[in-house]
Amino acid sequence: MAAAAAKRLRVPTRRGYPSPALSTAAPRSPRDPRALCTLSTTLRSGAGEDEIERIRREFEDAKRNYLSIPAAIKDMPKMNPQGIYVNKNVKLDDLHVYGFDYDYTLSHYSEHLQCLIYDLAKKHLVNELKYPESCLKYEYDRSFPVRGLYYDRLKGCLLKLDFFGSIEPDGCFFGRRKLSLSEIKELYGTRHIGRDQALQLVGLMDVFCFSESQVFRFLKMLREKGKKLFLLTNSPFYFVDGGMRYLLEDQHFDGNSWRELFDVVIAQANKPTFYNSDHPFRVYDTQKDTLAFTAVDKFLPDQVYYHGCLKSFLQITKWRGPEVIYFGDHLLSDLRGPSKAGWRTAAVIRELEDEIEIQNGDSYRFQQAKLSIIHDLLGKVHATVVSTEKGQVYRALLDELNAERRQCRSGMRDLFNSSFGATFLTDTGRESSFAYHIHQYADIYTSKLENFLSYAPESWLHPPHDIKIMPHNAKVPASLFSTS
Repeated sequence: MAAAAAKRLRVPTRRGYPSPALSTAAPRSPRDPRALCTLSTTLRSGAGEDEIERIRREFEDAKRNYLSIPAAIKDMPKMNPQGIYVNKNVKLDDLHVYGFDYDYTLSHYSEHLQCLIYDLAKKHLVNELKYPESCLKYEYDRSFPVRGLYYDRLKGCLLKLDFFGSIEPDGCFFGRRKLSLSEIKELYGTRHIGRDQALQLVGLMDVFCFSESQVFRFLKMLREKGKKLFLLTNSPFYFVDGGMRYLLEDQHFDGNSWRELFDVVIAQANKPTFYNSDHPFRVYDTQKDTLAFTAVDKFLPDQVYYHGCLKSFLQITKWRGPEVIYFGDHLLSDLRGPSKAGWRTAAVIRELEDEIEIQNGDSYRFQQAKLSIIHDLLGKVHATVVSTEKGQVYRALLDELNAERRQCRSGMRDLFNSSFGATFLTDTGRESSFAYHIHQYADIYTSKLENFLSYAPESWLHPPHDIKIMPHNAKVPASLFSTS
């Protein structure tokens, strides 16, 4: 209908949208706006119906050609699970001071610690807070949560948020029951939480992992290069000392104490308060377990210090912000403060290695390729105008494409975690809220400190020019495939 009209008027059309010149052949006066509207709608809807049929054929061809996807993606480069990924330029040669968190950065723990903490928490709830004894029957399920979730203490919900602060449609649980989209809207009014309201939620940013000690090769290498090292942790000294001694026994450390690796050791720092408070430093007596209430105007390598604040730390050390890099695992407690203070920051994220391995796998890339094709077709459908009479055909195609999209998303999510999916991505393919915090507060990020041993200390780390948000997330473009 539209093509015939265009032929009669000898005016080309593009994607079903007629040229304004079409109005000159309208039966009414060319100055009559109603004539323009009537003919334009008729032609657009007719071309839209043809377009829907064309997209339908394209979709059927795509489904028949799914088996060709593995050959199309086999030459796509794979990301390095042990790589260092960069959000902001960092010249390692310009860094003279390296700071480290302790828990889950220098030292890591086995999965048994999760079960122990869970069991202790159950007993505390029952014995001290008089919760029902039935709580004791529950066992810790390490396959349920992922890092980067949020807990709403007022409503009792466990949430996964996307990059813009919206609740994932399949990422809201009350206990172990997944809430439907209608229940989410009834509870919150909208899926969009927003950044300000998200600050009132409890971010679950910690991680428990297996211990690895190649990290001491990295620390020794830094010392040999003349770098300054400091330890800044919220843990008490006895806990840090016990862990470091245990780890160093396997390394046959030839020094008198692990503290010889560091120029400054600060325990119970009370991060993130440390970065914006005026608390004074206290000298900790490791033998008597006491604090000296005297002013600290110089850090001594054989001393341990408690509390303190960033302002005093910089005044005592004279270390300038850009020459300092701080490594931590907790994006809000460890890295937000240093980032705002002008330090360079590095996030240690153990999940990164496993997630990149999954993204490099054929199963994930196959589903991602299918999803790219479906998104391309959905975009074409949404851009098409159809008449009321043909609306049923339009909706049928839209329903089929959406069902195919849901299937792809579910398949990709289950490769990571059947409850919440990937740590860095949402089911819709957007970056998660956890990824947002990495992008905001981490100049670089990697799975473990040992990965730096593969990079020269003089390396210049810079982000890829073609990456918009997270440099480790490789996308499969729909342009790789021909669906016609």
